[in-house]
Amino acid sequence: MTAESPRPLQIGRLAPSPTGRMHLGNVYAALAAWLDARKVGGMLRLRIEDIDTYRVVSDADSWIMDDLDWLGMDWDGPAAYQSRRLTSYDAMFRWFMTQHLPSGEPLLYPCFCSRADIRAASAPNEGDGFSRYPGTCRQIGDAERRRRLDAGDRHSWRIAVPRSDDDSDDLVRFHDEIFGPQAFSLSRQLGDVIIRRSDGVYAYQFATAVDDWSMGVSRIVRGRDLLRSTAIQLWIQRHCQESGQSHDVAWRNKTMGAIRRQPFFAHLPLIDGSDGRRMAKRFNSLDMGALRASGTRPQEVIGRCAWLLGVLPEATPVEAKDLIGAFSFAALHEDREDRILDAEM
Repeated sequence: MTAESPRPLQIGRLAPSPTGRMHLGNVYAALAAWLDARKVGGMLRLRIEDIDTYRVVSDADSWIMDDLDWLGMDWDGPAAYQSRRLTSYDAMFRWFMTQHLPSGEPLLYPCFCSRADIRAASAPNEGDGFSRYPGTCRQIGDAERRRRLDAGDRHSWRIAVPRSDDDSDDLVRFHDEIFGPQAFSLSRQLGDVIIRRSDGVYAYQFATAVDDWSMGVSRIVRGRDLLRSTAIQLWIQRHCQESGQSHDVAWRNKTMGAIRRQPFFAHLPLIDGSDGRRMAKRFNSLDMGALRASGTRPQEVIGRCAWLLGVLPEATPVEAKDLIGAFSFAALHEDREDRILDAEM
């Protein structure tokens, strides 16, 4: 009788952007990710997504970590900062530059369109903030492309996705614990996304995909507005895996084979105000700084978020650790509508 192979260690992640104080919507998503990782006995990495330095607020990373600690949500290992991982993105970008689609097209191409050009040409988004670029600069001939590059014309870099539904690589499928089976056509629903902006900053889709792959993340819990982004990130990760580049050594041995399989996904309903606007757009009175200053206890915040997640029948004060045993996504799977929250605790 042969011994069974040990189960790969599960790794979740918290990935906040340090653009200000955490608000109740952030805590709601963080609590779900924290409970999910702790329920399966996994690790939870904290990744500060500060690669877009224009949006970073000074000291916001410290506020986030302090708020998580106040709320009773810990993480494993040191916090990772995207701004300190540029060599990883550079290496993967250089490899992508050498690759081609089965059709022979380069995997990456320069895009010389201005923002106004893109707004005029892009297909309207479907409510999740995602606009599909129609591939204008993909049609430029090699000679003209080289001329413009040699002339120093300002440009971003886009990833060329498969062109049609006839290509099996065009359709990306995955299962979501809350929203069920998902299938997205890269050509029709996502288009050629930017992976490096004209200012040299790596774009969200690329940095996040590379990070999740290289850090061995196997459980991803976040808002439903990123369902479509999951498809392009999975496709980017396929190419990351083909690169043969090593993962973060400290975590690679611990994750074992987990990074070779598609991650577990749970995309949460969003938190809206009574006027229909997203939590992220309003309710400054519900940020953690204001709540803590008003004397709100962390157990009250956790209880409210647990109620929004369907873990508690009422918003009663509770410690985060006391919810681990009872946590599941079942209630959200049954009721996938966005949550409505008044601007009062």
